[in-house]
Amino acid sequence: MPTIRPLHNNVIVKRLKARAETAGGLLIPETAKERPQEGLVISGGNGKLLTNGDIKAVDVQEGDTVLFGKYSGIEARLGDENILILGEDDILAVLQDKKAYS
Repeated sequence: MPTIRPLHNNVIVKRLKARAETAGGLLIPETAKERPQEGLVISGGNGKLLTNGDIKAVDVQEGDTVLFGKYSGIEARLGDENILILGEDDILAVLQDKKAYS
């Protein structure tokens, strides 16, 4: 698979799979599934260049699970995988303990 390196304060995210069934056990057809708003950070850029010349590092790290807007970012295909390129500002939160939210 080709490699990709995001620039500046951009982040590469792999969307997590949409739930296939409801909490009650009903199967959700593909056409009714919503776009997942949760993803795994694959890599991040060096950071944002500030007006004074300093670089503010990206706050997320590789392996973080993040939440983002439903229509945020740019979808791209890398090899046989779909990825999402987000600006750091498009990331709304980092899930600290995913088990606590399940």
